[in-house]
Amino acid sequence: MLDETEDAIAQFNIVITAKISRHDFPQNWPNLLTDLMTVIDTNLQKRYVQNSNDPRDALMLRRSLQLVNAILKELASVKMINGVKVMANIVEQVRQIFYGYYSTIAQNFSSSALTNLPDATRFQEDIFLGQLVLKPIVKMAVWLWHRIDKQQKEEYAANQDWVADLFQNCALQIQNIVSLRKEMVNAIRQNPAMSTYLPAVKILTKHITTFGKFFRRMQILNHQRFALLPMCGELVLFYWSQVVDASSQRDNSIAGEFSSISSQSTSPQISPDSDEVLYPLRFLVQGMALFKENLAQWSVLRRDGTPNKNSLSKEFVENAVRLLVSQFMPLNPSDLERWMADPEEWLNEEERDEEHWEYEIRACVFVPFLHIQPTPDLPGILQKEALYCAIGRCAIRLKDRLPFADWLEKTLAVEALSQDPKYASDILNQYPFTHFIVRFPIIKRRIAWLIGKWVSDQCSSPNNPRIWEILVHLLKDRSTGTDTVVRLTAAKAVKECVDTLEFSAEVFSPFLQDTVTELVRLMDEADTSESKCRIATTLSAVLEQTKDMVTPFMGIIAEPIPRLWTAAGEDWLLKGTMLVTVTKLVEAAKDRSSALENITVPLIQESLSPGVMTNLDEDGLVLWLAAIRNAPAGGNRTGSPSLLSLYPRALYLLATNLDLLGKITGILESYFFLDAPALLQNYSKDIFQAFTEGLKSQAVMVNMKDMVMALQFMVQLAPSNLWGEPMHTSGLFSYLLLTLNDGESSPILLTEIIFLFSRIVMADPQMFLQLMSATAPVANLPETNLWEGLLDQWWGKFDNMSEPRHRKLTAMGIATLVATGRPEVLKRLSGEIFNLWLDVFGEIKETRLLHEEDPTNLELVSPTNLRRHWELDEAPRDYYQDSEGTPEFDRRKALYDRDAIRVVQLNEYVRAHLGQAEAVVGPNFQVYLKDADPTVLEQIQAELKN
Repeated sequence: MLDETEDAIAQFNIVITAKISRHDFPQNWPNLLTDLMTVIDTNLQKRYVQNSNDPRDALMLRRSLQLVNAILKELASVKMINGVKVMANIVEQVRQIFYGYYSTIAQNFSSSALTNLPDATRFQEDIFLGQLVLKPIVKMAVWLWHRIDKQQKEEYAANQDWVADLFQNCALQIQNIVSLRKEMVNAIRQNPAMSTYLPAVKILTKHITTFGKFFRRMQILNHQRFALLPMCGELVLFYWSQVVDASSQRDNSIAGEFSSISSQSTSPQISPDSDEVLYPLRFLVQGMALFKENLAQWSVLRRDGTPNKNSLSKEFVENAVRLLVSQFMPLNPSDLERWMADPEEWLNEEERDEEHWEYEIRACVFVPFLHIQPTPDLPGILQKEALYCAIGRCAIRLKDRLPFADWLEKTLAVEALSQDPKYASDILNQYPFTHFIVRFPIIKRRIAWLIGKWVSDQCSSPNNPRIWEILVHLLKDRSTGTDTVVRLTAAKAVKECVDTLEFSAEVFSPFLQDTVTELVRLMDEADTSESKCRIATTLSAVLEQTKDMVTPFMGIIAEPIPRLWTAAGEDWLLKGTMLVTVTKLVEAAKDRSSALENITVPLIQESLSPGVMTNLDEDGLVLWLAAIRNAPAGGNRTGSPSLLSLYPRALYLLATNLDLLGKITGILESYFFLDAPALLQNYSKDIFQAFTEGLKSQAVMVNMKDMVMALQFMVQLAPSNLWGEPMHTSGLFSYLLLTLNDGESSPILLTEIIFLFSRIVMADPQMFLQLMSATAPVANLPETNLWEGLLDQWWGKFDNMSEPRHRKLTAMGIATLVATGRPEVLKRLSGEIFNLWLDVFGEIKETRLLHEEDPTNLELVSPTNLRRHWELDEAPRDYYQDSEGTPEFDRRKALYDRDAIRVVQLNEYVRAHLGQAEAVVGPNFQVYLKDADPTVLEQIQAELKN
């Protein structure tokens, strides 16, 4: 395996072996590392002691080092304690050995070795072998560094010494190999015959960046300990010196970038490939990151307030800032050319890469630069753009030092609202190659971005009309001084300003119509899906924050949606974003949203259709629920399209889709509140069949509970003649009754069934009796047995009912059953039923006494207090199911306000139904009271007279 010549096959072998080692080493494969180390030692001896040039020896050495690296990578990722111990033993055994390997190999690619002009191929191989040895060393060091502060004292001291020694030697080695690489690059530039060393330069570049990754990883894991390592300060300053040197180069020395634009330039000069230039960009970025994270150790004051003798001078920091702003932050001609060629794609790339380029410097040094007046040429404009970028990046640190509102008024507003493409003629005269960017709105785009950054970082209030004037102008402007990038950036800035806690819709209202109009227009004009999604997200934020203020303009928003939806095709991300936007529009329109049904209904239908719902079901269901909750009560719902036409799809999903069961149940519940009688008139059979199948499925308990709760609302909202018969013919009632009587299901479900039966019997006692009677032959059981099982559970589950409103509901339900005169019920009257009533009477009495003693006691209105649920004005929050602010909230509240649990006194209810029972049974009624405890009977009589 180690002598495999095909790289692809060898890589597969390495990956597979490493995966196996994770499970088999050391128990089932104890000699794995020992054998590999033997191969490495043997071939190192041949190459560096015996000076062998056998390609097979080099191949074996290469493959074995790659395999060790892969094995260490696998084992280092193990988190279990046994795996950690295995990795610790490996590190202890081989770390010093690999240290020696690297020392041996590194001697062959030093500056002194290069002076003898070694064979280019062997020189390249030596660097590559050094890279393969460095990787395992880095993995072991990082693994130790991450855990070193949790180790025992002796173990900590030994490992800390090794890591510190390694770090110090790496800090020295990086300087040597950077110097070596520069020598090689310069030699190749001066002597084309040296181009045979280009492959070695490329590998050396990777070697340098591996060192940089090692330093950065250690810094990220613990920057305090990192700052205390020997030569840490020298290392960071060395990296920074390379950044400074790179910025002073006049030729193409930085990878992947255009060279700096000077006043003498007439054409863009493109740098060579990143591995072949003097200062690879990746190397410089690592240096900037190390410098940034290490600034804390050079602050003027320490955390305890004492002076820091190692602080950087103000001059050094200002020079560092000036360097970043002037050399590395400005847009380059490559950016401008891509901007011109494809504005949207350029902006999308900028958005994706934005987080990779945040290098915050001490904020105070930016203040003096605000007074710099850049020259009226392209470099000056780019410098100003970079300065604005720096101010935006450091908004949080600058907010107390920069008078942003004043600067916005005097500078930013003037530049953003200007219709004059400033400096265009001068730029064109000095830089003919930039003719395509003479009217580029570089500054306007950055102003929009900067405003969004300051507001979103809570460094400026969004309630400054000047901010909205600027952003709306940038959205609307179609003059030659602007373009798509500016408008897209302004759209994002609007979102960042609107989506804040301080946002005031009243301040924004004068700009609302223009904002909505221009966002819709911009979304129609955008070419890329990513841009459309970003605009739609902004529009959603505006709709959510302005609420019903946007209702007059909902036609403007709705008009292009069908066209955009069709054009999106199978772009599910864009369609999902559009569904969110339509949802926000419906929520803003509230009871006027019925005018949008010609849009919402087709969108819901498609998003939940086969083949599409796997991508859009979540967003489609949210829109569906919003449409029902905000629909006005009453009116004709049979037209097409209408929300009622969607109802069969909801029933189908209830019966067949377990994944969506929770959301579908909520939608059906909202449908009941919207128009339960109409639904039952049109779909009664299908409704109860779907609920029966849903309850018989393998649904989770919370979904089953929600289904029964939805049925409770249905019973309250529609007359019994609409739901009684189909509840029986569908088998739903018999299934619920037998489930309750069996008593094996969760108490949560069983108590909800009791609440449902209480609602049924209170709504229509005779219907309940008919349902019980009709279930007996279906269940093949005597009706008496069904009653006995029901009453056993009614009393047995009473203690599982924690909420007082449920306990009162159960007491009222059993009182209604007593009034039917069923002997199975009456024979339990003097025992279980009296005790149940006394429990609830006692709770009510205790609460009233407390209230009389202290009417202001807030504990009396807690969610668990008995009075909360039928004597106070507000229902429990979960009763409304997050419907606040919608017409459905009013429908729920209306039902709550007329609920018998709230409006009827329990003692009056019990007294009336006992009277009905006595009238039904006649003189024999007293027979059921003869076994009652005299004390209990006396208490019941006292409560009924109260």
